[in-house]
Amino acid sequence: MRNEQKLPRAILYSDTEPTPEQTARLEAFLERTYHESIALKWAQSPAIKDGFRLEVGSDVYDWTLEGRVRQFQERLNRLDPSAQSVIPLIRSAVNNFAPAVEREEKGEAIFVGDEIARVRGLPSVQYGEVVEFANGVHGMVQDLRKDSVGVVLFGAQRDIVEGSVVKRTGRTAGMPVGIRFLGRVVNALGVPIDGKGAIEHDGYRPIEVAAPGILDRQAVDRPLETGILCIDSMFPIGRGQRELIIGDRQTGKTAIAVDTIINQNHRNVICIYVAIGQKASSVAQIAANLERRGALEHTIIVSASASDPAAEQYIAPYAATALGEHFMNTGRDVLIVYDDLSKHAIAYRALSLLLERSPGREAYPGDVFYLHSRLLERSAHLSEERGGGSMTALPIIETQAGDVSAYIPTNVISITDGQIYLESNLFFSGQRPAVNVGLSVSRVGGAAQTKAMKQSAGSLRIDLAQFREMEAFTQFSSDLDEVTKRQLVYGQGLMRLLRQDQYKPFSQHQMVILLIAALNHTMVDVPLDELLTYRDKLLEAVETKHDHICRRIDRNGKLLDRDKELLLGEAKAFTEQWLHGARDAAKAAEDVSTAETADDATAAPPAQEAPDGER
Repeated sequence: MRNEQKLPRAILYSDTEPTPEQTARLEAFLERTYHESIALKWAQSPAIKDGFRLEVGSDVYDWTLEGRVRQFQERLNRLDPSAQSVIPLIRSAVNNFAPAVEREEKGEAIFVGDEIARVRGLPSVQYGEVVEFANGVHGMVQDLRKDSVGVVLFGAQRDIVEGSVVKRTGRTAGMPVGIRFLGRVVNALGVPIDGKGAIEHDGYRPIEVAAPGILDRQAVDRPLETGILCIDSMFPIGRGQRELIIGDRQTGKTAIAVDTIINQNHRNVICIYVAIGQKASSVAQIAANLERRGALEHTIIVSASASDPAAEQYIAPYAATALGEHFMNTGRDVLIVYDDLSKHAIAYRALSLLLERSPGREAYPGDVFYLHSRLLERSAHLSEERGGGSMTALPIIETQAGDVSAYIPTNVISITDGQIYLESNLFFSGQRPAVNVGLSVSRVGGAAQTKAMKQSAGSLRIDLAQFREMEAFTQFSSDLDEVTKRQLVYGQGLMRLLRQDQYKPFSQHQMVILLIAALNHTMVDVPLDELLTYRDKLLEAVETKHDHICRRIDRNGKLLDRDKELLLGEAKAFTEQWLHGARDAAKAAEDVSTAETADDATAAPPAQEAPDGER
């Protein structure tokens, strides 16, 4: 015997109310089909102009004109195309056609609040599937239980109340993709929010797919140049790598990511910037800066700001990655910045607590590690059989008081291929970018550097490490020998040389020139307060005299031995000229000062003798 929960009353939707004879025939049909009497209720539906729609639980009899045409088309599509003549098949299909029963699972909301809905009556729904509410709002299933499912909502929940009808869509959450997204700012659902009109897309991609397997990848061996001297020389990033940018709040993490995007101008790299939980004004400022410097035309900004629902902040990085995979799978190179995954974890934690999941370590859900690993593993350098495209990830993590051993930082450090650690003390002392050389690392290393950069960088990292160690030991000592003093001056010069203004990335030949000059101690006698001016003038002089060498380095990344000798000789000559000019200027200033002193002495009035009575 069927129970009543499996067979609720039947609902008939039509524009006009059925006659008693039609109602009797429909009730007889229901009794023959389900072997028991079922109450029939009529509901007016003005949208149905021809025919009717009968719903019995999850069974749907669509006898509307549109439904019959759709089912007939589906039947024609199933005809055997290999038959010698399709005319008899079509005639048979027409003569024997009758609308079939369709199954449409429907449920109802039993709780709605805080962008979360709990739904019952969807026994076959899958995790991650999109469901649709009666008012057109969509949601994604994120919690499966025996008697209900938890759904996160992607829209205004004010029209959803307890008892609202929910139905399956049979598809997972997707993101519209296409080349026309370049230069636009969109939300986590792919809807433009920059006021420039709708975006014509080329199709949809699921926001979550399996990461490429081992056989679908190849080694990371092509550099993705950031234009930042301290990174490209010591912690190179390769195309397809995942390099973490980590540090406290306001230490320049976003600045490094934005400079890297700007440096991809004319390098055939598509950039995607994902803002998670950021202020909308900050995202607008980043978009304006990129547009001002000509970088927005190859960039897509996906924004889930702090005022957006936690569900959108949660899916934003996955949606942006789907966009990146669309280009990667066509052989393009992609750079994607996740700013930042700390706020992403917080958004997921909020959803998990609202869904009443048990918290894990440090009150976070236990699957936060899997949350980020399945995201970052999708960045890869694909094999030639898959097109050879790449997606390079720069996730950003914010630490508290420099604590890299906290739960979220250690998770992401273990997933990525290296980290760039930004230190607050360096930042506030004026060393920007504030990269800590000791704690930063790239596990790809020299494999992602050009030959010119390898030859030029040489012992830079070792020299800086020695300087930091020597500086720590000698900071309380006043009696230093000349060798130690010279070493400290050399290290201070290297640190000053690595200072770089925002929005001013170096080209590869500029970095090669500076490294050759610095590591051969040609700058050691230049005063620190003049070093940055000296650096700019040196680059200008070398580029003017050896333009062909500069173009060759930028073009193929190679540095010949004779080129290195020429660049070093030019740096020494320029330094000597600079120091000679500085000495002449100092001597001239000293002469002027001496002359002024003499003039003052000459112009002084003679001392008056006191009267005899006052001697």
